[in-house]
Amino acid sequence: MTTIARQAKDALELVHAMIYFAPEPTAEFDALGLERGLMQYLAGRSAAMGRVGPGAVTATFYNFAPGPVAEVIPRAWSIAAPEDVLAARLRAADGALRRMLGEEVGSTAVVDAADLAERAATGCSPEGKPLYAAHADLDRPAEAHLRLWHAVTLLREFRGDAHLAALQRAGLPGLDALVLHSATGSGFTPAAARKTRGWTEQEWTAAEQRLRERGLVDPDGGVTEQGTALREAVERDTDAMSMGPWEVLGDDGTEVLCATGVRLTKQLLAAGAVPQGLFGRG
Repeated sequence: MTTIARQAKDALELVHAMIYFAPEPTAEFDALGLERGLMQYLAGRSAAMGRVGPGAVTATFYNFAPGPVAEVIPRAWSIAAPEDVLAARLRAADGALRRMLGEEVGSTAVVDAADLAERAATGCSPEGKPLYAAHADLDRPAEAHLRLWHAVTLLREFRGDAHLAALQRAGLPGLDALVLHSATGSGFTPAAARKTRGWTEQEWTAAEQRLRERGLVDPDGGVTEQGTALREAVERDTDAMSMGPWEVLGDDGTEVLCATGVRLTKQLLAAGAVPQGLFGRG
């Protein structure tokens, strides 16, 4: 039963996550004066929580180095107010989806998917889900493709908050979880992970050593059978905590939404939604 939650995540995630790779947010945030890179990412995703400080961002984002976070948050809010960042992000999502999906943006399938995703999101509960709850407080967009993007954002942050709880239960702090994911070859490459999350090579090496001592990675830095089993246990735990939306939507609604999500994901990938060389093997 819990595999439904993971299937939905795989089918829908890029509909939201394309915002982190598209050029439109960079242009919008440039216009606000936000610095490219870490500041734009952290401000864009945390703005829903208001003028939060670095501690709240580090806690809710989990696998970012605290030092670099503190260098840009809350300085970002002296450059652009959170409400302006949120408006820019929505404009960016609009432009990116229109560019990559073309005529599909206004299709009946997207309208239906938006309705289904919004209904699924009513099954999300805010308890212990700070990023989900913050985004759930935002106004609902009017156009169907933006309603879909917003609803998928809620579903993504809901599962993400649950995933952090599962990682903590497994004894995997942020950097260790990031290194273990990279060791599978399917997450960020080590270089991309260090650059985007702000960790030094020394900190990365220390985390690898901790994971080696636990038997989770091998001497060459690859994931072991024990590490694979632990990651699967974390995903099953995350699935179990993420079933609310799919129980509300039901099997038929979930199947339709996921089918549309898979189709849209293929279109986004074909349009270059994910940069080459950022992730390991798929």
